[in-house]
Amino acid sequence: MTREPEPALPDEEAEWIRAAQAGDRAAFARIIDSYWDRLYRWLYHLTRDRHAAEDLTQETFLRALAAIKSFRPGSNFRAWVFRIGHNNFVNQKRADRRTKHQLPDDAAAPGEGTAESSAENREALEVVNRAVADLPSDFRAALLLRVNEELSFREVAKVLGTTEETARWRVFKARQKLMKVLSPELLPPGAVSEEAKE
Repeated sequence: MTREPEPALPDEEAEWIRAAQAGDRAAFARIIDSYWDRLYRWLYHLTRDRHAAEDLTQETFLRALAAIKSFRPGSNFRAWVFRIGHNNFVNQKRADRRTKHQLPDDAAAPGEGTAESSAENREALEVVNRAVADLPSDFRAALLLRVNEELSFREVAKVLGTTEETARWRVFKARQKLMKVLSPELLPPGAVSEEAKE
């Protein structure tokens, strides 16, 4: 039973953060509810493994709880949490460097699917997912933060620990690579944008 929580209003979120910094675990639980699905989806796209994404999401929130007092009010909390998640992902990748995990053929990305979905649509989705999965991880991470999470390039840079210019370049290169391997009708929404045309 997965429910999509309503996004927190900025004032409400700021209050939850202040309460969590004062030691209120219930306030931190509300923050987790607010960000869990988005962080999990992003980590799933990076890891291509449901269990690894869930473990990383849990570990990210545990680390965020441990470091909540160091969060500066007025900063972008989502970027801060995603940065912790990215660091966890990088650390896991280093530890798992010896083995590469492939996305199983029967593991579709989380999302909506209906019994009426045509074989053609499923096939097209697989082609797009494979193309995104084949991007180098730094390009894939930047693109998914920009397109799926709608973060600014400055926020993408902060999450990935790089410069804004590098974040912009990685998104551009990811889009460029997708445009080379996918026919125009298969390009995901946001794959071609003003930044890519500049």
